[in-house]
Amino acid sequence: MVQLTLPKNSRIGKGKRHRAPSGAGRLKLFRIYRYDPEGNENPRWDEYEVKVDECGPMVLDVLIHIKNTMDSTLAFRRSCREGVCGSCAMNIGGRNTLACTHGWADVPGEACVVAPLPSQPVVKDLIPDLTLFYAQYASIEPWLHTKTPQPQAEWRQSPEDREKLDGLYECILCACCSTSCPSYWWNEERFLGPAALLHAYRWIIDSRDEATGERLDALEDPFKLYRCHTIMNCAQVCPKGLNPSKAIAEVKKLLVERIV
Repeated sequence: MVQLTLPKNSRIGKGKRHRAPSGAGRLKLFRIYRYDPEGNENPRWDEYEVKVDECGPMVLDVLIHIKNTMDSTLAFRRSCREGVCGSCAMNIGGRNTLACTHGWADVPGEACVVAPLPSQPVVKDLIPDLTLFYAQYASIEPWLHTKTPQPQAEWRQSPEDREKLDGLYECILCACCSTSCPSYWWNEERFLGPAALLHAYRWIIDSRDEATGERLDALEDPFKLYRCHTIMNCAQVCPKGLNPSKAIAEVKKLLVERIV
């Protein structure tokens, strides 16, 4: 029987335990992924006994507390702390989400496990390399394409046409959806992923855009679009409550309708 094992340098080892001082009060254990690809050590899980009474309610509050008071080497991204920028997207308790809007008390179990977004190379610790993700977003050309002369004032749009963009334009490009998609894990070099395809649909149905045919042509590919198998992980994890699967299905429908 064939036995498959992970390469030695990819196995996650046991890390350090950062203990709280005795009599510290209410504690919560946080198990955090640590890895520096520029070093010689394997990835590891470090454990932190955190005095949660000294933190805010969100996982990001805890990470900031750990970095400020327990371990200054911990690396993670963050910016707005309001669920708007998407910088602090990570896997918390097995679910892709935003650390700034996800409460640590909402994570069941003894320990809150925090890891970087799945399937992406790691820059360091909880920071994923999203170079490919952003390149795929750029590939759908997310700006208005027009052929008619630009009006002196603005491109007009009816309220009804503007309403069609609701549930699409709110995407903050946090990558939670794409990195939760098994089809993206398997084909990320060729499948555009839920986030890029949601934005593609946003421009396809924009009444002001005049390149609908060209946009559909660019997506009519066995891998770019059709690797989506409607698993729906993307809709389940989106921190903004959007449904990329529905947008992808609408693009497929438009491609079928124009053939018929």
